Amino acid sequence: MTYSEVVDALEQQHAELAGLLDGLTPDGWNRSTRCEGWDVSDVVLHLSQTDGFAIASIQGTLPPNSVFQGDVDEGADAMVALDRGASGDEVRARWAANTAELRALLRESDPHARVPWVRGMMSTYTLASTRLAECWIHTGDVGEALGVAQLATDRLQHIARLAWRTLPYAFARDGRELRGPVAFELGSPSGERWDFIPDAVPATVIRGDAFELCQVAARRVQPQATGLRGEGPDSDAVLQLVRTYA
Repeated sequence: MTYSEVVDALEQQHAELAGLLDGLTPDGWNRSTRCEGWDVSDVVLHLSQTDGFAIASIQGTLPPNSVFQGDVDEGADAMVALDRGASGDEVRARWAANTAELRALLRESDPHARVPWVRGMMSTYTLASTRLAECWIHTGDVGEALGVAQLATDRLQHIARLAWRTLPYAFARDGRELRGPVAFELGSPSGERWDFIPDAVPATVIRGDAFELCQVAARRVQPQATGLRGEGPDSDAVLQLVRTYA
């Protein structure tokens, strides 16, 4: 997987969400989502705001007192509350403008450059992957509110890889340590197998459907409600802690 493929996937994900938003009536914008306290307009506003933070991160202008300095969920909720009130069309226009600017910046950026995000630094490559993951998650939230099933596409390979690579962060966030390397052996939407294998012999292996793994990592489905299975000392913990966002 290359950096340009991740940015291409991000553009495709933006297009999928745009398709859900096109022609929405006020009733559609006002529909409640599974994000507690947020309607469709709030979800898209949140995406626009966090895309704005990503733009500032790449440009080196991310403010030191950003939403990321405290509790991330509380900060995101406060930011939405602060900007809430625009029409659906206005929210969509703001989101579309930010996504276009973000993609342009990503395409001209060094994928290995380190940029600030949440409570640390990450590569531009990883930042692009996190933006893809968040847009995919919230596309599902919007779709669920509108009665549209979430699509399972091979774009999920980038999101599954992000979930796998950030397992040490997920464990550290919970005050825990992995007891050895972890491998993912996943079935893709197109029927291929995606294997994410560490350099060392894995102590834990997670097997199952990539779409379900990404839903679990997005905190939208409980692992016990899926066909995901693991073996090894950290198998249960991996499925409980895996995530694709801060």
